[in-house]
Amino acid sequence: MLTRRQLLTRAAGLVLIGYGFNGAWAETPAPKVYRIAARRFTYTPETLEIAANQPAIIELTVTDVLMGFALPSLHLRTDIIPGQIARLKLPALPAGEVPFLCDVFCGSGHEQMGGSLHVV
Repeated sequence: MLTRRQLLTRAAGLVLIGYGFNGAWAETPAPKVYRIAARRFTYTPETLEIAANQPAIIELTVTDVLMGFALPSLHLRTDIIPGQIARLKLPALPAGEVPFLCDVFCGSGHEQMGGSLHVV
């Protein structure tokens, strides 16, 4: 026969196991990786569709000159160095549009260099 303490311990264990199976302890999903290639005066793609409410990583590459990548509304930025991959971690974002731009002067077409994240 089980003692009162043993019964309570087993009952608590069953509750915790059930709680875990409900997904309450589920791990946060791994960030999805999105890629953007930069070259003078353009990003490819200019509009990037990313999943809402999920963390993400943007990997950026450039082949010609040093550039920047900024998401002013999120207060995030990184330098993109030729021959290297720059990684920018994004938090889980709500649905909407988030503009991005080059914030390192790269020549006469610099002012038009930008795009947006389309969060869906």
